[in-house]
Amino acid sequence: MELADARHVLDEMRTKINQFRGSLDFPHLQETIAVNEAKMAEPDFWNDSEHAQKIIDETNAAKAQLDTFKQLDDGWQNLQVAAELLADEPDPDIAKQLDTGIPKLQKAMHDYELSQLLTGPYDSHDVLVEIHPGAGGTEAQDWASMLLRMYTRWAQNRGFKVETLDFLAGDEAGVKSVTLQISGHNAYGLLRSEKGIHRLVRISPFDSAGRRHTSFASVDIMPVLDDSINIDIRPEDLRVDVYRSSGAGGQHINKTSSAVRITHLPTGIVTQSQAQRSQLQNRETAMNMLRAKLYERAQEEQKEKEAAIQGEQKEIGWGSQIRSYVFHPYTMVKDHRTNYETSNGQAVMDGDIDGFIYAYLQWELARHQNRNSQL
Repeated sequence: MELADARHVLDEMRTKINQFRGSLDFPHLQETIAVNEAKMAEPDFWNDSEHAQKIIDETNAAKAQLDTFKQLDDGWQNLQVAAELLADEPDPDIAKQLDTGIPKLQKAMHDYELSQLLTGPYDSHDVLVEIHPGAGGTEAQDWASMLLRMYTRWAQNRGFKVETLDFLAGDEAGVKSVTLQISGHNAYGLLRSEKGIHRLVRISPFDSAGRRHTSFASVDIMPVLDDSINIDIRPEDLRVDVYRSSGAGGQHINKTSSAVRITHLPTGIVTQSQAQRSQLQNRETAMNMLRAKLYERAQEEQKEKEAAIQGEQKEIGWGSQIRSYVFHPYTMVKDHRTNYETSNGQAVMDGDIDGFIYAYLQWELARHQNRNSQL
């Protein structure tokens, strides 16, 4: 990178860091840390372990905000000094430091800005991801498996843990349904943008005539809830079935009747788990999934009420896809809410979806601000 270009990028970074500084309430964060650390020093702090853990998590989050900002600020200061030294006297080592340091800091700033957009009550939670193919048999089931690979790659690239809770293989290829739990900080907040219908256009590998096919798959995104979230589930409203585990999992799948399916009779919601080793563990996992689905259902009902009051129109069905993946006659992946698009379809299918996530969070923030201005 030429020195003039590097200085221009550093100037842009300084503006962004100043924006970060203006958005942070440093006194409040420092007061939160001080108050919580005083509570943690009290002898009866662990009498209520659940409350204690919440205080620890809040403290760690406040510290992380301060520490991350300081790292960004220090990183920029170091690069600025390097640029000034390089302006005084050419030095290949310092030039290399700029060439490698600027992209690293840009990525760190991007990740930090992304985290600042995650302000929802459960954004920091782990996430449940359900994928179901639409009509179309093997073609749609293969598309569902491609999305499964995409989200798995995305999670692995971030260092998140991926666990398959339920898996039903397709008749010839792909999957009929799959449920993942992805564990990592802000997993739900990042992936909630993926909820909806995903449309694929391609030359079918299963069509001997080489014709173009359109396939659909639905992706459902739910936060993993902790015990502090009270979801009223009456035992008499549940039907619990056990069955023999099958599908993905290898040695971790127990070939006894350890898999559990729970049906919530008032809503018809069904959850199932076969990933755990015992029926008791699978029942607990399926119940947690049911709690998450009932919570998500309540949230959707609330949003629909608000939309009706505000006069918003919302289409429901296969025609209201959130994103299209076109691989023939050209290559393009486009999000229909934000209009963000890329021609690098292979990178997207390899898990590079951060651009879509960031665009959605920015779009969501703009919508929220617009609504508030109209009130």
